[in-house]
Amino acid sequence: MNFLKLLKPEAVKVIGAASSKKRLMHDLADLAEAAYGISAPAAVEALMERESLGPTGVGQGVALPHARIPELSDVVGVFILLDKPINFESVDRQPVDVVFGLFAPEDAGVEHLKALALVSRTLREASICAKLRANPDAATLYTILTEGESVAIA
Repeated sequence: MNFLKLLKPEAVKVIGAASSKKRLMHDLADLAEAAYGISAPAAVEALMERESLGPTGVGQGVALPHARIPELSDVVGVFILLDKPINFESVDRQPVDVVFGLFAPEDAGVEHLKALALVSRTLREASICAKLRANPDAATLYTILTEGESVAIA
């Protein structure tokens, strides 16, 4: 599993501000629909359902919302950088501005876990998050995320 397999360039976006966590989930779903053809209403519902089990804000301004979508055949990702951080009920109570959403097929057990591990490990790197926050251009963000393929999981 690697970012080149997980993320399309058109699935990366910079957003000025999201008014709420729910609005951000809609933005993630809209991006997933545009990039991968995932139904935005179904994606929002799945993301919110997963979020009700516990917040996916992992700390240090990073959130990893994820959901299973029955009609998918592969695990795919979307990335949003927010200009203005929002409250995400993160484990460290810090607002979130780096958001990587994952969508997995219903039966993608190991692949879903590998993708979550890859994204989590990558976004725990303070240097990578600093680069992401310093480059509010979608093409540059995609390059930053995909250039570190040495952290890929086999």
